[in-house]
Amino acid sequence: MDLAAISTEYVKVTVVAKAGGATINPAIPPRFAFLADGTSPDTDDWYVGEWLAPHARLLIGPDGGVTTLDVGTYKVWVKFAGGSETPIHRIGTLTVY
Repeated sequence: MDLAAISTEYVKVTVVAKAGGATINPAIPPRFAFLADGTSPDTDDWYVGEWLAPHARLLIGPDGGVTTLDVGTYKVWVKFAGGSETPIHRIGTLTVY
């Protein structure tokens, strides 16, 4: 995904529970992290998003976004509550220009 640094938009991820896997709990919001390649999220890296089924989404950007990202390339991570599991997945790359 590409995003202009001056744009305010939702980063959306489609989250689908796999058969026999985690059951998504929509009462607990998803969390997102945006990190440089080669690093894993730490406790303070997560931003609280929201569900708009079947998507997890987070508004980013300078006009009311949860965070504003500097120009660069980020690995996007998502974490959600899934029953007794807490899946954490690196789901793609975001380029901010």
